[in-house]
Amino acid sequence: MKLRISLTVLSLFFALAAQAQNENAGLKSDTSKFKFRAVAEIGFASVLAHHIQLGQNGNYFDYVKDGGQDVLFPITRFSIEMDLNKRNTFILLYQPLRIETQAFLRTDAVFNDITFPASTGINCLYNFPFYRFSYLRELMPNNPKYKFAIGVTLQIRNATISFESTDGTRFTTNGGIGPVPAIKIRGKAQLNNCFYAELEADGIYAPVSYLNGSDNEIVGAILDASMRMGAQINEPVRLFLNIRYLGGGATGTDTGDVWPGDGYVKNWLNFLTVSTGFVCQF
Repeated sequence: MKLRISLTVLSLFFALAAQAQNENAGLKSDTSKFKFRAVAEIGFASVLAHHIQLGQNGNYFDYVKDGGQDVLFPITRFSIEMDLNKRNTFILLYQPLRIETQAFLRTDAVFNDITFPASTGINCLYNFPFYRFSYLRELMPNNPKYKFAIGVTLQIRNATISFESTDGTRFTTNGGIGPVPAIKIRGKAQLNNCFYAELEADGIYAPVSYLNGSDNEIVGAILDASMRMGAQINEPVRLFLNIRYLGGGATGTDTGDVWPGDGYVKNWLNFLTVSTGFVCQF
């Protein structure tokens, strides 16, 4: 079955959740703790490199050089986190990622066997938001200065990629929903009573068909890695400055109504984002 979520990954999530619940039940009520945090950030993304090929006969299109992605784009990011006692953290994250550009083609561009001729205009839509569910297990729960946690992530992408000539005579689109599991780490160093530094990463490189149960051979990767400097403003609020690398992609063939032509897709991107935001604990 195409795009079937890995039962192994789901079982792992449920097992970790059950373990956290059992830990909580085994503690006295005065030491049992739930802590919630809301995290939001806003900033800009710079496209370091981004290429795509749709169809075996298509060319490997350079979004930066030929597709208008050589400017900065606004970006936002939102998450809710729940700590259960000192060692368990559950995270729900939403990352919008919608880039719309216009460009003047200097050479022919071919997508899904449709040729967009040189010396014409093209509208490009790259809409790739994702939802992410994560669990972290703290390895240094009693260290007041340093924290390090490791866990798992399940990311759900909701992609729409389209190209349209500015005169409206040519149009093609690809899209779909797909689950991707990954490994997650997070580390934090409390520098003093006010300032702290944090490192976080989600990533994997693997055959996607093996992970999600698809019958098609697709190799994919994601890496979402950030470095953050923050300051405690008051008891519930922290402000931070964040630098993030967001990269990955996939190469392979998928078929179906949302994958026109022969279904071949090669899509790899490298983004750098700079953002500021806040953490509110309640």
